[in-house]
Amino acid sequence: MTQHRNPQAEQMADESMIRNLTAQANAIWPQEKPLFARYQLPPDCRIADIGCGSGEITSRLALLYPRAEIIGIDILEHTVELARKRHAALAPRVQFQQGDAFELKLPAGNFDLVVCRHVTQSIPEPERVLAEMKRICRPGGWMHVLSEDYGMLHFAPGKVDPDRFWHEAVRAAAAGMGVDERVGRRTWSLLRELGLGAITVDYLTVDTVRVPRKTFAAIIEAWRDGYTEVLSQHANLSRAKVRGYFDHMIANIRNPEAYAVWHVPVFGGRKRR
Repeated sequence: MTQHRNPQAEQMADESMIRNLTAQANAIWPQEKPLFARYQLPPDCRIADIGCGSGEITSRLALLYPRAEIIGIDILEHTVELARKRHAALAPRVQFQQGDAFELKLPAGNFDLVVCRHVTQSIPEPERVLAEMKRICRPGGWMHVLSEDYGMLHFAPGKVDPDRFWHEAVRAAAAGMGVDERVGRRTWSLLRELGLGAITVDYLTVDTVRVPRKTFAAIIEAWRDGYTEVLSQHANLSRAKVRGYFDHMIANIRNPEAYAVWHVPVFGGRKRR
């Protein structure tokens, strides 16, 4: 994958991303897990997890489908190696490979389920990756896409207003990197354009009621630690200003008298026979 295709390569390679993937999985999976039942997969299904990172969800899918053959694909070799080490007990049924989501070295029509989570907002032309997912999905198989939208994070204002951060600073940074920070709200249409059927959309609620505050705060902390520099550069804000926004949101989450929420869109779609 070229730098143009992976404009956040530096941030994705930072140790904060591993912390982030763990916190996101802990926050989201309990609500996401029941959605897979609607796909009615056979016990010996084949699953591809595209952009698998450290294998947090790949391993959970392996537990959910104990007879499935699963392959996790990620662009970063060191992340793939970490996934192999962490989940070695699942081999050979579960494999991890380095690969480019834009040009998957996987056979067409081979998977009952193709999963992609936390990727579409970080790359240009996400429709090309979705098209690759459709290519490797078997006729009658399913695609499962968690597609972030940074207009769906809400925190109480105080000395700073987090709305300005997400709607101005993050938007400017996304434009500078050539990505769509609000792709979640148009993913349904992208799946329609691919010709998928039975499209579903669910909004998972990561908030201070359903998710432990420590877990929710860990997501924002990881974003702060990995993205302060690049956001400062693209949004023309000082590093202190960017960090101040993040610290305000973290304090909002940790405050037992306050409420914060992140709505996370998840889509399902079936490849027509």
